[in-house]
Amino acid sequence: MTEAATRISASKAKPIEFDNSYARLPQNFFARVEPTPVAAPRLIAFNRTLAEEMGLDAEALERDGAAIFSGNRILAGSEPIAQAYAGHQFGQFVPQLGDGRAILLGEVIRPDGARRDIQLKGSGPTPFSRRGDGRAALGPVLREYIVSEAMHALGIPTTRALAAVTTGQPVYRETMLPGAIVTRVASSHIRVGTFQFFAARGDTDSIRILADHVIDRHYPELKGQDGRYLKLLDAVAQRQAQLIARWLGVGFIHGVMNTDNMAVSGETIDFGPCAFMDSYDPRTVFSSIDKGGRYAYGNQPMIGQWNIARLAETLLPLLHETPGDAVDLANDAVSRFMEHFQEAWSGTIRAKLGLGDDVEEADTDLIRAFLALMLEQKADFTLSFRSLSDAAEDSAADAAFANLLADREAAGPWLARWRERLDRDARLPAERAASMRAVNPAFIPRNHRIEEAIAAAVEEQDFSLFEALNDLLSRPYDDQPAFSAYARPPMPGEEVLQTFCGT
Repeated sequence: MTEAATRISASKAKPIEFDNSYARLPQNFFARVEPTPVAAPRLIAFNRTLAEEMGLDAEALERDGAAIFSGNRILAGSEPIAQAYAGHQFGQFVPQLGDGRAILLGEVIRPDGARRDIQLKGSGPTPFSRRGDGRAALGPVLREYIVSEAMHALGIPTTRALAAVTTGQPVYRETMLPGAIVTRVASSHIRVGTFQFFAARGDTDSIRILADHVIDRHYPELKGQDGRYLKLLDAVAQRQAQLIARWLGVGFIHGVMNTDNMAVSGETIDFGPCAFMDSYDPRTVFSSIDKGGRYAYGNQPMIGQWNIARLAETLLPLLHETPGDAVDLANDAVSRFMEHFQEAWSGTIRAKLGLGDDVEEADTDLIRAFLALMLEQKADFTLSFRSLSDAAEDSAADAAFANLLADREAAGPWLARWRERLDRDARLPAERAASMRAVNPAFIPRNHRIEEAIAAAVEEQDFSLFEALNDLLSRPYDDQPAFSAYARPPMPGEEVLQTFCGT
């Protein structure tokens, strides 16, 4: 094994055509570093569909994927870098974080013109590793692959998984674990914390360069406009508000909504201690490190606004030459976050309950009563909404919803109110039910099923459950009767009460 990764010359076929805009930014935006080779890479997952969507040579990547996606082989045109960023972690500011175990291989332009990053996560130390080994264990790699692809199938903006490899080398955490690397695809890996990195250094020129890069890449409609940096702030706030509303709609809890884990593209990024709720409770926390519940399910909108406020602070020098006026403009933009969120959440929850577009004054109370009923009765979040999708078409399905409650008789009064409301909706029952099934999944990545797949892979080198779970979750809105057991919440003794950071 050589100390440096093997480079493939430009004269050979290029399974990936790179065009690296971030690597063309000033040197203080990143560190140039190549992946550290591994002993015996093995390709355990390859997302052929995603590769083809990106215009990549899927055949070549699948054939040579072990070497390429481990970082042992660097393709022509790749300019590996680790990006610099800072961040608030659980409210405490850290002025330098950066990619400590991730290396951006480069960017590609899809056939539709969209630009995407290709990044290795777990590929060895970088200048930002802070004494870490830069590696990832197999369990967190499988979790990120499963959940990020499930989020995509659910229709939620997210980074995606292109491939996963085992390294043939152990990593050492509390115990010795098999090492692995996931290849992540994103619109970009630019975070609120990227802006904070330069703001902490008083580097307004770099903030301006970064903001212009973000506009070019993610918000091109703002390019050249007067007041574009304020409009950028508002656009990022709107996308993040919409994203969080969609998280809440499927019971997703990010787990570590630090500013370095908030992408300005509006995509879900970093799947460490994330989880999906079983029984509905806004106070639900799974992350083992979130002792105070800062990032609980119900707190996510407020934290989203808090993160936007931190972004606004970095942009103040660009918003107005007078500091007081800049603060006023920023405060107005931050306050609009909740307006964006409430609009998005209203649309999400109304669609899930089949209420249609004609808003009635009593709808808000009907929605609140349903959430209160689920909380009081410890009802499963996903199954409750899915059963209502059936009940919207046939009242005989009311029993399935009632059976989800601790006291099934408690369902009657709310169902009666709901049916009275639906009677004023012009849609046919079958049409309404179909629209509800399109937003109320039958399957989510249940925590105990993820852990089951991880355990089989880590302990037995058996990836069949991992593969089956990925296949199932690629069609979350289909009933798939053969896999009905995967729709059920955990039995007593199967509950996963804590999830862990993949560091």
